[in-house]
Amino acid sequence: MRGAEALVVLCERLRAEDAVVASLGTPSYHLVAAGDRPLNFYLWASMGMASSVGLGLAVARPDRRVVIVDGDGAALMNLGSFVTVGWRAPRNLVWLVLENGVFLETGGQPVATGAARADLAGIARAAGIPSSSRAGTATELGAQLDRALAEPGPHVVVARVDADANPARPPADPVRLKNRFMDALG
Repeated sequence: MRGAEALVVLCERLRAEDAVVASLGTPSYHLVAAGDRPLNFYLWASMGMASSVGLGLAVARPDRRVVIVDGDGAALMNLGSFVTVGWRAPRNLVWLVLENGVFLETGGQPVATGAARADLAGIARAAGIPSSSRAGTATELGAQLDRALAEPGPHVVVARVDADANPARPPADPVRLKNRFMDALG
C-alpha cells in the first residue's frame, strides 16, 4: 500500500474532534494531502517527537481522542516513547506508524524495519501496549483502525507502506500551526 493511501484510510475514519499529531516529513505530507484541518498538528525539525507530543496531549486532554502519525525511522529514534505510552496507557491514544523501511526525506537510507526487520508492533507489545498490530493492505489497515478507534487504547498500528514521496506540504509557519491547533483544541 502507498503511504498516501494509508492516510486517506485514516482520515476517512477520523471524527471532527479528533486531534492528530504528525511527524515531520512524509507523515505530515501525506496527512495534509489527505485532508488538512485545524486539528492536525504538523511537527517541523523534531524527528522522533510526534509520539512524545501526542502522548502529552492524550494525557492532558483525556476527553479528546489523539492520533499520532509517525514514520518508522522517527519511531525508532524515540523507542522510549513505546515504553512511556505502555506505562501511562492513555485510553484515548492511537499511534499509526508508516513503515517504509527507509529515512525517505534524507535520501532513502535504510532503517532497521527494512532489511533488519525490526518489528515495531512486537516492540510495542513488549513495552506494555498489548493492542499492537500490523497491516499490509488498505483493507487490513481499515479494519485495524476501525477497532483501534472504537475501543479504549492505547493502540499501535504499524502500516507497511511503499517509500512514496508526496509533494504536498503543510504550512511552513510553525507559530501559525501552533496557534491554529491550540484554537481548535479550545
